[in-house]
Amino acid sequence: MYFVYILRSLKDGSFYTGITIDIKKRLLEHNSYGSKYSSSRAPFIIAWHCTFHNKEQAINFEKYLKSGSGIAFRNKHLV
Repeated sequence: MYFVYILRSLKDGSFYTGITIDIKKRLLEHNSYGSKYSSSRAPFIIAWHCTFHNKEQAINFEKYLKSGSGIAFRNKHLV
């Protein structure tokens, strides 16, 4: 299974959208400053996530959520 997730920074309220196969491990990585984006915005909480059985669908949905219309959709419907 593949997870598309949206994290919310408790520090500045910003959002991060990503994809992973282990959402708990990925959240720990973000909160332990294990990624470039996380280094200045941690700690994070999971604001939203969705499970996909197909990797290609998950990747496509993650790309959509990072687009202009996807960000608008995220703000209106997901977070």
